[in-house]
Amino acid sequence: MNDPLAVIAELPGVPEAVQEAREAVDRLYRHPVLRRRSPEVSAESALRGARASAAIEGVDVPLEELRRGEVTDPVVQGALRASTEIGRLTSLWRSAPPQVLARLHAVAAVGLTDDPGRPRSTPTDADPLGLGPAPGPEETAARLSMLTRLLTGDTKAPALVLAAIVHAELVTLRPFGVADGLVARAAARLTLVERGLDPKSLCAVEVGHAELGDAYPEALRSYQTGTPAGLAGWIRHCADAVVLGVRETTAICEALSR
Repeated sequence: MNDPLAVIAELPGVPEAVQEAREAVDRLYRHPVLRRRSPEVSAESALRGARASAAIEGVDVPLEELRRGEVTDPVVQGALRASTEIGRLTSLWRSAPPQVLARLHAVAAVGLTDDPGRPRSTPTDADPLGLGPAPGPEETAARLSMLTRLLTGDTKAPALVLAAIVHAELVTLRPFGVADGLVARAAARLTLVERGLDPKSLCAVEVGHAELGDAYPEALRSYQTGTPAGLAGWIRHCADAVVLGVRETTAICEALSR
């Protein structure tokens, strides 16, 4: 297929889920607080998203402690740095995906590995979500090349579908062997920004994934089957996470309006 993502976007239940997420984001962007305080909302969304991403990796810290700068855990700090990089990397994402992923890992994996930013060349035992063994280096490199072609090529598929595939491939492949989940969720959010679904990076989609709990790794395991049902289930999960992320950001807006 010339546009495999467009085929995935038409799987059962996917168009409806994508449309629901799109409408939720559109409603968020009409919130009156965003007329004057959009940067504040984006910053708070990034903070909450980073906290949620670290929590998925097993490091759950209180939001207020994080806001006060009291948390030094390297996983949390890596999630924060990756979140901060999104704005700087948006213009490069479509033209240079490998370099962007290397940069995201370089900032996310500080203190977690001696060689941040470099894809692994050996097998890895890393499996924080219980997804089973990661593919070997050769298969990983080949699938990363395919992912690069998807990102740099043309597709009629919605941004959410591309973001979901980016997210799942990076979590499944574990191309670096450490902090891959942090990189995957940052790359997925970056895709939503760069492809125009959430250009101001307002939606705390990572919070949505965290709130869905065990459904997150379960949906990833379904994705790994490679079946149409598994692919569709994962994308519907990502759409649900966007809707929940919008709910989180809407609460931020309401708090600021008070």
